[in-house]
Amino acid sequence: MSAQAGGRDFAGAARAALADPVLQQALANIPAGFQEKRRNAISRLPEWDALVAAAVAIKDRTLDNLDVHLERFEAKVTAAGGRVHWCRDAGEARAAVLSICSNAGAKTVLKSKSMIAEEIALNAALEENGIEPVETDLGEYVLQIRAEAPSHIIAPIIHLNRGQIADSFLESHKKYGKTERCDSARALLNEAREILRGKFLSGEAGITGANLLVSETGSAVIVTNEGNADLTLTLPRVHIVVASIEKLVPTVADAWTILRLLARSATGQDITAYTTFVGGPRRTGDAEGPEEFHVVLLDNGRAGMLASPFRDMLRCIKCAACMNHCPVYAAVGGHAYASVYPGPMGAVLTPWLAGIEHAAELPNASSFCGRCEEVCPMKIPIPHLLRLWREKENDAKLSSRRSRILLALWAFAARRPWAYRLGARVLVRGLNRLSQGAGRIRELPFGAAWTATRDFPAPEGGTFQALYAKRKKR
Repeated sequence: MSAQAGGRDFAGAARAALADPVLQQALANIPAGFQEKRRNAISRLPEWDALVAAAVAIKDRTLDNLDVHLERFEAKVTAAGGRVHWCRDAGEARAAVLSICSNAGAKTVLKSKSMIAEEIALNAALEENGIEPVETDLGEYVLQIRAEAPSHIIAPIIHLNRGQIADSFLESHKKYGKTERCDSARALLNEAREILRGKFLSGEAGITGANLLVSETGSAVIVTNEGNADLTLTLPRVHIVVASIEKLVPTVADAWTILRLLARSATGQDITAYTTFVGGPRRTGDAEGPEEFHVVLLDNGRAGMLASPFRDMLRCIKCAACMNHCPVYAAVGGHAYASVYPGPMGAVLTPWLAGIEHAAELPNASSFCGRCEEVCPMKIPIPHLLRLWREKENDAKLSSRRSRILLALWAFAARRPWAYRLGARVLVRGLNRLSQGAGRIRELPFGAAWTATRDFPAPEGGTFQALYAKRKKR
């Protein structure tokens, strides 16, 4: 699935997700699995707010001079013996990777977890050209054998339970002589490790993403908790980094500032188990490493975002804190968004990548509670950006005619105090009559989506203006 697939039927997918008891049980693990661990990690770091401010400033300064840092990065990669491939869109990025693999004679490609590879639909392109991609991240490997897309950007199989994974292993691993169903997490891990270890030794090329790119050194920074990325970038003869242009930071010190935020925001760790800085091919005297080092740099609309009202989104470090704290994501999961990037950050990013006409429902998949902005370590004003997309949706007449009429009526009243006061009085009286003194409304005209699952509270007393004026006289 590419990012160009937007959430055309989010409402329908959300209803199906809410009715799925297995999914709901899996999503119930989010608060303890992410929210609590993040709170604990931050509580141990008294300089958290100062680090956040420093990281935001680093990213803003870098974006102000992104062209300079990109050129400096390329120069450093080239000086180290590597090569940078500039790609305007997903098609060019796929073509660059396929060309590198073809020149290397690669028939098997190892892949470490990469959201950019998902964005450009790389696996499908490799398979279509006779190259077998092997996902080495355990979660991504499970998805590969199930032929599913990730439902979360750092925990791709958060929607599955152990039993589902065991069933998938039993079905997929028969060809390796595995005929017994694994019941424990340790047994599942050992079985996956046994199978993947052999593939690590057969891959001719390795593809990784990058959490950060450092222009000072021409390095890619890769963080994992499994160590699979280190095997992917050292064992094959060719290492390919696939990354987007906004991953740049100027210096190693800048990278470490952001890394101190990343793991704490993402998984509640002080630092991930593996944090690797890699740049260039193997040098004379090196005991290991690739013979070739390539960086495929993807724009895919991001340069245009620099000069747009959505520029702040380019600060995103893909920690997933926004979706881990989003009540909408926690209720329906990632697949409902039908996009590579789900949750609040995806609801901002996907309309830019795919076009608002293909993803108009996503900016509306928010309660505007503000938790996403509150927990974002890069202080991205996500609710504001979602509001901007809703404005564009309305201006392009992509929303329903009824909603546009209601918004027009609201705008008319909001600009005219007399109309607002009159409408509020009429509405309060009408709602009180519907409640019949019960204090709640079981069936609300034009509000069936609300009252289908909950009562609508009836107003207490008169309008706010009337109550305020009454108190003011006391």
